[in-house]
Amino acid sequence: MKSISERHLYIKEQLYRNGFVTVQDLAEQLEVTGATIRRDLRIMEGENLLRRNHGGASLVYDKVIELSLTDRSLICPDEKNRIAKAAASLLKDNDSMGVTSGSTIEAFVRAIQPKGQIKVVTPSIRLGVILSEKLDVDLRILGGRVVPNSLSTRDEYSIQGLRNVRCSKLFFSCDGFSIEDGVTSALVEESHLTECMMEVAQQRILLADSSKIGKCGFGRICGLEDVDTLIIDSGISASLKKKIEALGVEVIIA
Repeated sequence: MKSISERHLYIKEQLYRNGFVTVQDLAEQLEVTGATIRRDLRIMEGENLLRRNHGGASLVYDKVIELSLTDRSLICPDEKNRIAKAAASLLKDNDSMGVTSGSTIEAFVRAIQPKGQIKVVTPSIRLGVILSEKLDVDLRILGGRVVPNSLSTRDEYSIQGLRNVRCSKLFFSCDGFSIEDGVTSALVEESHLTECMMEVAQQRILLADSSKIGKCGFGRICGLEDVDTLIIDSGISASLKKKIEALGVEVIIA
């Protein structure tokens, strides 16, 4: 039997994949009683992770919360890996790039096979360690206060570090996006840093799995029209893809 923390992680993953869960399905999948699942859902509702309803629970759509990297990595892992490989294929010889933090970006960094020397700037200590182990990477890590949840920096010191930087590409992620609200993050500080990184990049490439569609965080990064390329999995509908492309955004389905 899974522990309570393992059950909660599984429930989070199902919520972010589907937007809702049912007590019956969870009880069968986790091989526990309905009473156990209902107790789990009450606890998670108290943490503002979901909203209970008759027979199950749904996401709290009006608020995106910041999850730990461990939790993020459990959401759509296969989709993220496909997105990461598609993003890595866009790199050219001697590219210079900015990379933000996040589980999708981490999958992308792991998939990189440097072509010539690649220059990289990032606020993420975690990604910096991964990049430092690759050959032909000229790495710069932005300074500032370290945020434990993401092992990255995101304050004015980070922004100051961008003053003398220009990149050919920025690879970034988000916590939610929509035509109406644009691209958003759970935290204003992170969204502001990402916005500043966009300003020093010639091409802005958004990596987002389809679980992010329709969600809205407190911090707005940019409008969708400010994105050059969106790499996403096949969970996006044909109609939404056309609407995004009508904004001038290249949409790559991984």
